[in-house]
Amino acid sequence: MTEAKVREQYDQVASQYDWRWRSYTAQTLDFLQACAKISSSANVLDVGCGTGEFEQRLVKEHPDQHVVGVDLSENMLEIAQKKFSSHSNVQFQHASVLALPFPKQTFDVVVSANAFHYFDQPLAALAEVKRVLKPQGQLIILDWCRDFLLCKVCDAVLKIFDSAHQQCYTQAEFHQLLASAQFEISQTTKDRFGLIWGLMAAVATPKQL
Repeated sequence: MTEAKVREQYDQVASQYDWRWRSYTAQTLDFLQACAKISSSANVLDVGCGTGEFEQRLVKEHPDQHVVGVDLSENMLEIAQKKFSSHSNVQFQHASVLALPFPKQTFDVVVSANAFHYFDQPLAALAEVKRVLKPQGQLIILDWCRDFLLCKVCDAVLKIFDSAHQQCYTQAEFHQLLASAQFEISQTTKDRFGLIWGLMAAVATPKQL
């Protein structure tokens, strides 16, 4: 099962993750935060929160921000929890995006950064996110973009050699997934960072049926 592979992979690299990916994480989260502003009063869910780097940014800007991070890797979560041992407004839970342990319409904002390419059931994941998102809430997703040549090559190589990796999408494919999951896109962008990383981001809200 893909989720088991993701958990195993990140449990193994957790202790080195922050310093190994420091530059990449900083650049991609800068890109994410430039795409969408999150209100200080918003109740935020971070899907695939890793070691809590995005949470650190939110709390630095708004110390009382209420944030919940979920991840498949318990080792990554352990590091995140240590960073926020004195913050009661920031919580972390071990959970899958396919079975989020929250009531419907709980969150004002759901964020997923650098994780969507691991989702083996993207429509089911988006449906579960939509369930826990308030009707006027925001979904903010940042992920690799296959419109960029080296990202396209990287995607093909990872499909062969990395059993945790599922799929990088073109921006058009990504937008179609969001539309199929009954989201309306309000903002979208893509850009290239360094030699390899082509990224895209989208802000979307649940369609009002």
